[in-house]
Amino acid sequence: MKNIELAQRIKDLRFRRGLSQEKLSETAQINLRTVQRIESGETDPRGDTLKRIAIALNVTPDELIDWTEQEDKGFLAFFNLSALSFIVFPLLGIIVPLAIWILKRDKIKYANEMGKRLLNFQISWCLLIFLIYAFLFLGLIFHVDFSLPGIGFQGFNGAELLLVLLTPILYVVNGAFIVINSIRSYQGKRVFYKPAIRFLR
Repeated sequence: MKNIELAQRIKDLRFRRGLSQEKLSETAQINLRTVQRIESGETDPRGDTLKRIAIALNVTPDELIDWTEQEDKGFLAFFNLSALSFIVFPLLGIIVPLAIWILKRDKIKYANEMGKRLLNFQISWCLLIFLIYAFLFLGLIFHVDFSLPGIGFQGFNGAELLLVLLTPILYVVNGAFIVINSIRSYQGKRVFYKPAIRFLR
């Protein structure tokens, strides 16, 4: 493995464990300058140093050395399609992709960044759905009519009409985004999930 690949792997793992270079050097019981040189790609950790770093990062030395990102467009398409589980229940559109993302974000090329975009979109979408329901539910409890004068349809007031029409529209939009981005990811193109709040950065 090239120095830069191993260096980046160590740096990524350190960030994910929430460790500073100082804390890593302290936990691994190696010199801070050694950690800095390893992360800059100036030197490869070997023998006892590699073992100490691996233990500090909660991985095995073999995992640290043998790790490579594989490119798998079929997986990326499947990953996007997993968000269609929102059709069964909105939160599943977050839970299923989140589980896959946690398991594969380090193993499949582009899975980490793509997963963040997908999850940010799904979380934002779920929040919008639940806010609409909460808004309408409170309106029904407090007997607030959100309808505009003359707007209604076959016994539905404005709020009920909004619920009947807006929810299916949001479901169709979400499904369309997922299918389109599944195709784009399979073709090796960048996915586009917007608008979305950046919960995961």
